Amino acid sequence: MDSLFVLRERFQELYSKNSRIIDKAVQFAVALAAFYLINKNVGFMKLASSPAVILALAVICTFFPTVMTIIAASVLILVHMYAVSLAALGVTAGIFLVMYIFYFRLTPRMALIVLLTPIAFALKIPCVIPIAYALVMPMAAIAAVGCGGIVYYMMEYIKKAAAGMKGSDAAGLMGQVSAYIKTVFQNKEMWVMIAACIICYLVVYTVRRQSVNHAWKIAVVAGAIVNIVVVTAGDMYFGLNSQFTSLIVGGAAGIVVGLIMELFLFAVDYSRTERFEYEDDEYHYYVKAIPKLSVSSPEKTVKRINGHRETEIIDAAEVRRKSKKQGKKPENRSPVREGAPGRGRDMEEVDKMLLTQSLKQDLNLK
Repeated sequence: MDSLFVLRERFQELYSKNSRIIDKAVQFAVALAAFYLINKNVGFMKLASSPAVILALAVICTFFPTVMTIIAASVLILVHMYAVSLAALGVTAGIFLVMYIFYFRLTPRMALIVLLTPIAFALKIPCVIPIAYALVMPMAAIAAVGCGGIVYYMMEYIKKAAAGMKGSDAAGLMGQVSAYIKTVFQNKEMWVMIAACIICYLVVYTVRRQSVNHAWKIAVVAGAIVNIVVVTAGDMYFGLNSQFTSLIVGGAAGIVVGLIMELFLFAVDYSRTERFEYEDDEYHYYVKAIPKLSVSSPEKTVKRINGHRETEIIDAAEVRRKSKKQGKKPENRSPVREGAPGRGRDMEEVDKMLLTQSLKQDLNLK
């Protein structure tokens, strides 16, 4: 666990130093993914579905607020709807106008949810969005999740029904409008998935705000389980054909994303929990304080060792000659072997001189 917290600290340091670049890179990636998804599903106008066009749009939107990406994505969808029929263009424009008037205009900071929700639906992991945003956003973000789901199923309908939307007279256009609205807003699968996301959001938001230990972990797991249960119940009640494998994979992905978010945003040390009780003239307070868990990144000390050492060759005879000239008397610290008293003292003096020369060489002493 310590290595995970050290890795978290390093990521936070990296983000603090390059937050501007990282934010713009994420915004570019989200815009590119959204435009690619639109062209893949409803890319009926060849000019607008060109890779160069979506790349240029993504680059331009990177230098503007996220709401600009929403507007560009809406315009791109409307251009493709115009290539299908005027009926598809009119209904889609009306739905986008209602969404903007009643929601996006009031809460533009939640526009990113509307972009990410259709992407998550396309990747078969819709559970990730309500779990992730319920951990950090207020209750009002539920509407953004619902709007994103409606946009995804609108594109799904147009992709399947575009070939049959050929009528150009008034009766034909009215029939297309009626079929469009009826098919999209009476789609039982869409409402089951949106209901599952909304209930999942409510469960995660409610549980993570409780004062119990490991509230975020409990909220993430509970939200994923509730999402799977609601979709399964809706599938059984309405006779839908949901893919349970992708449903379980989406729940697992939501749990993984939630745990990663807890590591970076809500890492606390429950073993050091403290409880306080005090009062004033009007209230009696019970406070539970949990310290945040932080691990400082270890500092690395680099020690350079020079492997190239010069070797000095010392002549033993020369050392003995210099020793005699200086008149030094060797100290008798060790017993001398019998039969060679002079030789033993000389060798001891030589050893001392060799050691002294070696230490001077290692310590760079002159």
